Amino acid sequence: MTMVNVDLGDRSYPVRIESGGLDWAGQMLAPYARDGRIVVVTDRNVLAAQGDRLTEGLSRSGILPDGIVIAPGEDTKDWSHLARLIDDLIARGVGRGDHVVAFGGGVIGDLAGFAAAILKRGVGLIHLPTSLLAMVDGSVGGKTAINTPAGKNMVGAFHQPSLVLIDPDCLDSLPVRELRAGYAEVVKYGLISDPDFFAWCEANGAVLLAGEQAVREQAIATCVRMKAAIVAEDERDSGGRRALLNLGHSFAHAIEAESGYRLLHGEAVAIGLCLAFRLSAERGLCADEDAERVETHLRAVALPTTLNEAGLPADGERLAERIRNDKKAVDGKVRLILARGIGEAFVADDVPLEEIAAFLDRRRQPLDA
Repeated sequence: MTMVNVDLGDRSYPVRIESGGLDWAGQMLAPYARDGRIVVVTDRNVLAAQGDRLTEGLSRSGILPDGIVIAPGEDTKDWSHLARLIDDLIARGVGRGDHVVAFGGGVIGDLAGFAAAILKRGVGLIHLPTSLLAMVDGSVGGKTAINTPAGKNMVGAFHQPSLVLIDPDCLDSLPVRELRAGYAEVVKYGLISDPDFFAWCEANGAVLLAGEQAVREQAIATCVRMKAAIVAEDERDSGGRRALLNLGHSFAHAIEAESGYRLLHGEAVAIGLCLAFRLSAERGLCADEDAERVETHLRAVALPTTLNEAGLPADGERLAERIRNDKKAVDGKVRLILARGIGEAFVADDVPLEEIAAFLDRRRQPLDA
């Protein structure tokens, strides 16, 4: 069992990483239950795969989950589903002193987290992530959001949880495609600031995806520690190191939106990471070998690495326009995370939109060959 503290003063909270932890979740959640009940927001897939484990784990401490079950998938992260969820929470009498449990992957964490942030000006939140992506990224740091036609995560709020409970055993029932997509976020942490961790990923990524428990726990704990340290420095993404967590994400969000969210977030991130390093290499910031190394590893674990694999009909100018409208733009300037090498990411706000569009067109040329 590993405990990581997210140090935010009087809003600090623990992240508990423990295989089998879901089976004893009631011990951790008991202080947050009211009259032996707690509201759990999940989706149909998670309920089928892990619902019995959570129910039994809560019942061991005399807690009865009051479930709200929504449809799975990125399409659920919109205004209509948010409104419906808030109505359901109100109908269950959730108040300022209560906690909502987000039990699922990134979509559930974002949607339930945003609902908790705005319901009655903020109710408590607990994350029980069930996907690799949510375990290493979405459940820690307090970002919540929904999508709009303009783009990914365009409306949201910062709302820190009171507790994060991560059980890597939940990954055993995760579809292979989703597990692989989540792995892109694991790799991201090495590319940001830890070249040794990226080398560890190169050596252990296939084993992690194959289900080796100790390797999964090590990867999750490493990522959570890095995320917790960054969040403690820059909780609200106000221009500090937290911006580096967006490595590859400006490209990824544009790709996701343009594809109609046909790609999983982690698949788009994998392509975005490769694009960030290719653009960095073209600008003379890092060696071509660094970009090739990133692509080689992601390709080795069967993640997409090119715009061709996204199958997008849009041209570079259209994708660049989506990047310009991304929420990370500052004062109308495109804000990319580029790299001077493996583990040397930095914020670049000097890349003209025209250069981005031309670069994306070049990266798509083989599609028309």
